[in-house]
Amino acid sequence: MRTHGTTRQHTVVDSPYGSLTLVATGGALSGLYMTDQRHRPPEESFGERVPPEEEPFAETVRQLVEYFAGERTDFELPLHLNGTPFQREVWDGLLRIPYGETRTYGELAADLGRPQASRAVGLANGKNPIGIVVPCHRVVGANGSLTGYGGGLDRKRRLLDLETGGAEAVEALF
Repeated sequence: MRTHGTTRQHTVVDSPYGSLTLVATGGALSGLYMTDQRHRPPEESFGERVPPEEEPFAETVRQLVEYFAGERTDFELPLHLNGTPFQREVWDGLLRIPYGETRTYGELAADLGRPQASRAVGLANGKNPIGIVVPCHRVVGANGSLTGYGGGLDRKRRLLDLETGGAEAVEALF
């Protein structure tokens, strides 16, 4: 499938958090979707399916395996984040939240220079197309509670536990 002159491809891999659908646009990662994820685009928009060991996915899979094993704290991948300017601003803010730390929606809004925009930040956070790599799971409610995660609160808790040492790192099933 070609979208605005750019080739889209996808692959599906197993992980400790269930199947992950990886989508690339023009060779850059543009989607990482979990099974039953809220705001998941229709499958037919993902483009041609290719094996996970082929580019552009081999490097993404390698880094995800390292992350799930507790050996990687940052991803170094080309990203294609398609959203409004405000959404991209929020997603860039997510990339600045360090591994093993959390921020509230209000703190993230303040970090972006928009202290009154915590609800808008929450909505943009929920539309993040590249879960895990763009760490929307690191954002919590004002009182530190787990709130809204497109992949489900159980997965959010497990990802946070992985990053804070509250759970054993696991080998990915790739």
